[in-house]
Amino acid sequence: MIFGDRLKEYRKQRGLSQEQLAAELRLHKRTIINYETGNNYPPKEIISKIEDFFNVRITLLMDDQDEFIARAQTQGGRRGKLGAQQLVEEVSGLFAGGGLSEADKDAVMQALQEAYWDAKKENKKYTPKRYRK
Repeated sequence: MIFGDRLKEYRKQRGLSQEQLAAELRLHKRTIINYETGNNYPPKEIISKIEDFFNVRITLLMDDQDEFIARAQTQGGRRGKLGAQQLVEEVSGLFAGGGLSEADKDAVMQALQEAYWDAKKENKKYTPKRYRK
């Protein structure tokens, strides 16, 4: 969760409380708290406000995992966010656990990439090949 940590860091560098930052961005304090703790990620319009306020690009605040989870939240709401977080945790655990051979890790990665590109081509929910007609 790089986004929340970096947002907090930028806020503290400016000497602002969560309440003050919320007022500057015209948000609720609870929203800032949720961003900093990783409970939520901001939608695009809030990202623009944050970028303008801190004069930074959001890519400096987010890592790939944050961006993936934020997109999932935008597209699928809370359920999408939780699904994305679970997927990241499971895949990370799978790779880190040492239970897979290098060939199996490569196969998992290739399957994930294939699923991604298929879903992107179809521009709809991904359906595994075994369920396609």
